[in-house]
Amino acid sequence: MTAGRRTPVLVAAVLVVVLVVALLVVRPWDRGGAADGAAGQASRGDVPGPVDATVPQVDTEALTSGVTQADDADVDPVRLADGLVPPSNRWYSGLVFGDEPQPVYPLPLSFALTASGFTVGLPDPVTNDAVIAGPHVPALTVDAGASAAQVVSADPVAVGVGLLDADGATLGTVHLAGGSPFVSFTADADVELAAGAAFTGDGPAPTAEVAGTTWALAAPDGALDGDRLTLAAGQTAAWYALPDDASPDAAQALADAAGDPVVAVDVAYGVDDDVARTSLTYRTAGDGPGAHVLMPHHTAGTQPERDGCGLGTYRSVYGTLELCAGTTLDAYAPTLTPTGTLDLAGIDDARRDAVLEQLETDVAGTGAFASDTYFGAKHLYRAATLVVLGEELGADDVVADLRARVADALREWAQPDGCDERDARCFVYDAQARSVIGRTVAFGSEQLNDHHFHYGYLLSAAGLIGADDPDLVEDVRPVMDLLVQDVAAAVATDELPQLRTFDPYAGHAWASGTSPFADGNNQESSSEAVTAWNGVGLWAAASGQDDLLVQATWLASTEAASSRAYWTAPDLSDPVYDGFGHQVLSLNWGGKRDWATWFSPEPSAMLGILLIPMAPVADYLAVDVDPTVITAAADEAAPDGPDVMFGDYVLMYRALAGPEAAAAAWDDALTLPDTSVDDGSSRAYLLGWLAAHGA
Repeated sequence: MTAGRRTPVLVAAVLVVVLVVALLVVRPWDRGGAADGAAGQASRGDVPGPVDATVPQVDTEALTSGVTQADDADVDPVRLADGLVPPSNRWYSGLVFGDEPQPVYPLPLSFALTASGFTVGLPDPVTNDAVIAGPHVPALTVDAGASAAQVVSADPVAVGVGLLDADGATLGTVHLAGGSPFVSFTADADVELAAGAAFTGDGPAPTAEVAGTTWALAAPDGALDGDRLTLAAGQTAAWYALPDDASPDAAQALADAAGDPVVAVDVAYGVDDDVARTSLTYRTAGDGPGAHVLMPHHTAGTQPERDGCGLGTYRSVYGTLELCAGTTLDAYAPTLTPTGTLDLAGIDDARRDAVLEQLETDVAGTGAFASDTYFGAKHLYRAATLVVLGEELGADDVVADLRARVADALREWAQPDGCDERDARCFVYDAQARSVIGRTVAFGSEQLNDHHFHYGYLLSAAGLIGADDPDLVEDVRPVMDLLVQDVAAAVATDELPQLRTFDPYAGHAWASGTSPFADGNNQESSSEAVTAWNGVGLWAAASGQDDLLVQATWLASTEAASSRAYWTAPDLSDPVYDGFGHQVLSLNWGGKRDWATWFSPEPSAMLGILLIPMAPVADYLAVDVDPTVITAAADEAAPDGPDVMFGDYVLMYRALAGPEAAAAAWDDALTLPDTSVDDGSSRAYLLGWLAAHGA
């Protein structure tokens, strides 16, 4: 092994040092909750939790002004208030972009704008062999006499939508948040609305039965008259559905919380050696008691003891959602340390020689790098993995020229004014879209699609090659730091949104920039999302950004947990999967989940797109997963052998079932046709992976 080459152990050691320092400089984690009135604050009993991390401090104005300025984006936020950063890649982006607003899915509810108000629904999932669908079916139609609507507030979890009169004045604001069971309307002027149903009753709040669901309306005394609702300026009404299995306390808890709208959701995170914690605080207008629902990934594995939960459940396309009282949601995922190298220390001489022989072939066969933001970045990542693999095995001479090629290409991509000179391999900042756009575009990246996928490959390559090349890090840092901030800025600024692509409630990223779909936003390649955050971590380690490394670890850990829960290893015992005929769900939306891809009907594509590029960090795919689940998914993807699309990734995934599986995959890997080796990988890396996993 070459002296100075970074290993997974070294990266882990760097992270441990960072976390120890973080423990000394940030405030202790508040495990109580009762002191600040946040009923339902998560607690892990006697188990200490990680402290809140220090948020990276970044001058985004300097970063964005340092590159070419151009209007390269193709987005039009037609329903957005002046001065707001366009909220791309959100669960609610369909409210902002496009000629007509689209339905959105703030679990457990669904919501859509109408010409004069809005509709609310409670999706009732229907499952068949390849689809779990829970579309927006309006249960309540609230008519406010509005003439238009626009988003007036936005963060990664919550959104406020202003309803406007014919003169453009705001009648009131609708507040929604992922995980909040309420749709609320706060009047800015005296207004009369159609309540949506004939609410009656003497309980904690008036109710109405609609299609088998009990809906409730929280409104000021005297505001409701039949199906009409009259609100004075400053007053709030809220609509919500009671769980089918509501506990005796549920109706009261919901009624207590409903009158105080969620106006924003604050995000905090912490990481220690064992867990990465996400903390969401549902900030209400009047600091009321609040309520929220837990998704399956919030309750998987070792999770906090929670007060105020067990109030009932809602069905959803993602499984059973548990209702809790309280304004704070804490959830934990196993810590996933950013890693860029395989552990090859223990492989035998025969396999080492086989990897080295293939390495020479693959290095010699590395052609020109593509110029678009996806394949160009992906090709650089492939080349960087070959360089690192060769240097791990002491074959520096074999990969020296390729190292220089990758470094030169990274410098070209990271030339701040490169787009003044050329139409490829460079980046601009679009001040209207508030986004960084790469030339040449791919897969709708000019519409802000998939930025985390594309930029994650570049950041991974820069982190791998820059780990031992401080001059390269210095040369490419301004643009690489800009790419990080485009997809993962920890705080919102005038130039860039907070966590553009990552949804802290759902626990994963959304890939569509504008979300022009009736099923909500979507993400297909959960593995490329994990690779993106791992890439941020590799870059953070190479460039000495400790706070960014902690943030990247939180993002990667959380996305990995959600990837297992909803893409690669879902709990098929949940009733929502009854009738579903497959092992994985390859395309997840706000309102449905598909065994399908955007690009191929092949079974190997369904699994392969969830594995690509099987980076060294991909061991997360097997965390708390029964090996039989891995084998069953691989069998479904390639029942007749690995000569299929993404066959290399399927073989690597099989190896996660154990050393015997890795050994069996080794022989297949030696004879695998070149057409079954993805262009983001190589046969040398495939052999290295299998050797590292016990072949």
